Amino acid sequence: MARYGKAASAKVEKTMKERNQGTLRSGRSGKKVTSREQAIAIGLSGARKSGAKVPRRENARKAS
Repeated sequence: MARYGKAASAKVEKTMKERNQGTLRSGRSGKKVTSREQAIAIGLSGARKSGAKVPRRENARKAS
């Protein structure tokens, strides 16, 4: 079962607050993020980059 660290949880929470305020933007295009799933993915990605305890992505495991 996947376990997320406290730092990852805090990063996702911060990202969700940005989304709810309407200030969260996607990386390359800069469009406003409205999807809940996309906001969570952005938060987890940021947590991974900062070294937080986050399991690998599902599609990363399936690649051959």
